[in-house]
Amino acid sequence: MELPLTKPAAQAVEDRIFRRISEDISASSQQVKSAVALLDEGATVPFVARYRKEVTGGLDDIQLRTLADRLTYLRDMEARRDTILNSIKDQGKLTDDLARAIAGADNKATLEDIYLPYKPKRRTKAMIARENGLEPLLRAIQENRAAEPEDLAASYVTETVATVKDALNGARDILTEELSENADLLGRLRDFMQREAFISSRVIEGKEKDGAKFSDYFAHREKWADIAAHRALAILRAAKEEVVVMEIAPDAEEGVPRAISMVAAHLDTSGDTPGDKWLRTVAGWAWRIKFSMSLYVDLLSDLRQRAHEEAILVFSRNLKDLLLAAPAGRRATLGLDPGIRTGVKVAVIDDTGKVLDTATIYPFQPRMDVRGSEAKLLELITKHGIELIAVGNGTGSRETEKLVAETLKLLPKSVKAPMKVVVSEAGASVYSASELASEEFPDLDVSLRGAVSIARRLQDPLAELVKITPESIGVGQYQHDVDQRRLGNALEAVVEDAVNAVGVDLNTASAPLLAQVAGLGRSLAGAIVFHRDMHGAFPSRKSLLKVSGLGPKAFEQAAGFLRIRDGEEPLDASSVHPEAYDVAQKIVTASGRNMADIMGQSHALKTLKPENFVTDNFGLPTVRDIFTELEKPGRDPRPEFKTATFTDGVETITDLKPGMRLEGTVTNVAAFGAFVDIGVHQDGLVHISQLADRFVKDPHEVVKAGDVVRVMVTEVEVPRKRIALSMRKDAKPGGNDGPKERNSGPRNQGRQKHQSSPRGKSGGKPQTGGFGDALLSAMNKKK
Repeated sequence: MELPLTKPAAQAVEDRIFRRISEDISASSQQVKSAVALLDEGATVPFVARYRKEVTGGLDDIQLRTLADRLTYLRDMEARRDTILNSIKDQGKLTDDLARAIAGADNKATLEDIYLPYKPKRRTKAMIARENGLEPLLRAIQENRAAEPEDLAASYVTETVATVKDALNGARDILTEELSENADLLGRLRDFMQREAFISSRVIEGKEKDGAKFSDYFAHREKWADIAAHRALAILRAAKEEVVVMEIAPDAEEGVPRAISMVAAHLDTSGDTPGDKWLRTVAGWAWRIKFSMSLYVDLLSDLRQRAHEEAILVFSRNLKDLLLAAPAGRRATLGLDPGIRTGVKVAVIDDTGKVLDTATIYPFQPRMDVRGSEAKLLELITKHGIELIAVGNGTGSRETEKLVAETLKLLPKSVKAPMKVVVSEAGASVYSASELASEEFPDLDVSLRGAVSIARRLQDPLAELVKITPESIGVGQYQHDVDQRRLGNALEAVVEDAVNAVGVDLNTASAPLLAQVAGLGRSLAGAIVFHRDMHGAFPSRKSLLKVSGLGPKAFEQAAGFLRIRDGEEPLDASSVHPEAYDVAQKIVTASGRNMADIMGQSHALKTLKPENFVTDNFGLPTVRDIFTELEKPGRDPRPEFKTATFTDGVETITDLKPGMRLEGTVTNVAAFGAFVDIGVHQDGLVHISQLADRFVKDPHEVVKAGDVVRVMVTEVEVPRKRIALSMRKDAKPGGNDGPKERNSGPRNQGRQKHQSSPRGKSGGKPQTGGFGDALLSAMNKKK
């Protein structure tokens, strides 16, 4: 029976956790303690990061996310520590030394090592040997090293122990189990393996052809401690698909003997007596039968976790960049979802995203109705005052883009030609067939919903992409291989932080977008939309409290991230929280102007000092934020919208020549470089060594998903669909000397593209062909 901790003991545990976390996030224990208190009370990370800076000492959202993650891990570990203590105590085996060892364990692995001898286990060979009375034999061998073990074993032969060999094997089994359950020895061997082990892979005979995409790992070997996450994941997948055999072990000639010597040294077998020799033999046996296997499992688990964390981090960073990419803005937009045989789906949306018109045109085989298609596009453009044309980057994208270009030439000179932009279709088909899309467009064909999504994501990528599961956006590596729960939680946090960083228009936002606002969630978001549909636009933030089920706590968390433009209260259009309106009003009054006049006039507050408006409840950080917001109310943190222009005549990989300088859009960033869409249905790779004229440790230092960049083509391998690019000023054709990761990723369709473009169209399984070491599965890109 587990006994609850006393209050002082529980507080001591929490204090220990706070100290550990403070080291992890470079903050004080008091900052951590204050933040934990807020999170435990139900506060959200965006709210704490933005509106409780005084309480936490200014911890940002990244620190707070790490804090929350570590808090869960460490609390779980403390609960496990308590369980182990109680279990051993119930067995009557808890000593002071053991209690101290358990209290001093600083990770879960060490805790489990200590608990191993006391953990209830199934019947083992060592148990049977003990039942057969062979433990005294082992002790005799250990204590009387000069005696021959066979002579000592002779007296232990019985009906159940038939021979001397059986007796010695039983003693060996007991000693092997004791060694494998020794926490100190286990820890030292684990440290040794982490330093010295190699991970290797070799192809299974007969699998060379079927597993060609894993050819870089048919005979691969490198240090376990040094292997990059993407290579580890590639080997793990190759092993899972039974293409290669994987091994994690120290060097056979030097490492294994050293490991066995460590086990032998633990038994103090430095002598040359018969007993020493027998014990050294058991040490070798224990390594081969127990330690090598159990440590393989441990290191494999550690490797998988390490690689998963890196892959999830890369996915999260890329997703954040895409969600916070530049919006084209509120402009009438025509969306085109390309298709060859089935036709091009067309949707027109107004500046608020409302669907005004839809159509399907057939400019390609088999119908080839080019004139009819051009006429329909001209009609829609002139009728609805189209300012933007969003062309999906799927199959037929290049042909559709040409059709649009020819159509725009036919516009009367009096009509301003709209801007043509190729937009990623990532996840469009997933969204089109979703329950959400059915609710949003019950009378619209599934195929036409995709065209609407493409148009809307050009206007505002964040507002549209939140409707799609993050995994379907396709900017991660090996996303189907990593821990799905961990990946889902990480990506949900990225979406929440991005939405709240930008803010949400309360009177136009969809339910999926509102659901990501701090403190709301799907249920309250639905209630808000229902209330808005029934009673019209919200006149103020305070009127949110009239929504059924939305109480003071939810209002406190959400209000600052919701915007109401042209409402009853000017501050409702800003990120100033309603709880601080009085402070904002005092600042405005001190300026000698009224609220409407001062908002957006940065010079109006230059003579005022934030320090003069600090109160008991609102410190200097909050007051400074209010000043900033009054100067630029509702400022969008996203960059200015711009596009990449693809080179005419460069449409397929066969059009590429080394030395060409092209413009493109970064579609994905990995640990080894960045993938760039240059308009040839196949992304090229700028290896990390080719990103800049300086040493680059992390590609994210130089580029992010959505960036428009200038590149040189350095190598093209058409049969393998490999494109090597460089962003260096001194780049030369054929001069990309990066390692195997220098080649292009899986098939990617794309043309001129705006900054927010992710890749691909569906959330299918990542492609893995023709790329070698770099990226067996960089992104989801299939239409």
